[in-house]
Amino acid sequence: MHAMAIRAICFLEDGEMSYEQTIDGNDYQCTHILAYDGAEPIGATRIRWFRDFAKIERTAFRKQYRSARTLKVCSDFIFSHVAHKGYDKLITHAEPNFARVWEKVLGFERVLDRPEFRYEGMDPLVELVKRLDPGVTAVRPESDPRLLSRIEGHWDAPHPFENAS
Repeated sequence: MHAMAIRAICFLEDGEMSYEQTIDGNDYQCTHILAYDGAEPIGATRIRWFRDFAKIERTAFRKQYRSARTLKVCSDFIFSHVAHKGYDKLITHAEPNFARVWEKVLGFERVLDRPEFRYEGMDPLVELVKRLDPGVTAVRPESDPRLLSRIEGHWDAPHPFENAS
């Protein structure tokens, strides 16, 4: 609910997207990442998982929390989470005026020679990619079976029922 509230505030209020574009069927089969200031939700993004890459979408921060520092802190968490799941490629599509932020602040690179993609009433979106290093701690098929059953994002914390006999 918090992710939808953030997107409604940011996308509907700012007039960038319609309700149908802001909240769609992909919201039921993705990972939502939320940023808080205390108990108050201030930002959200979603990650969709594909075979060889993850895709970050619908990133939104409430106006008073839009800063390079907030974006960097949240993105570092997202990059770590995606890499820990074993992915080495993260893709996004950004409006041209935001693409430079993704490049300069977050280290994404523009993907050239891709088909044009746009939402109705918007400029063509820029495809960007970030290479990640999953490292040796990434969750893999050969990881300890207990780790594979642990709570998403808490792979280092034993599940309460892990040692049940």
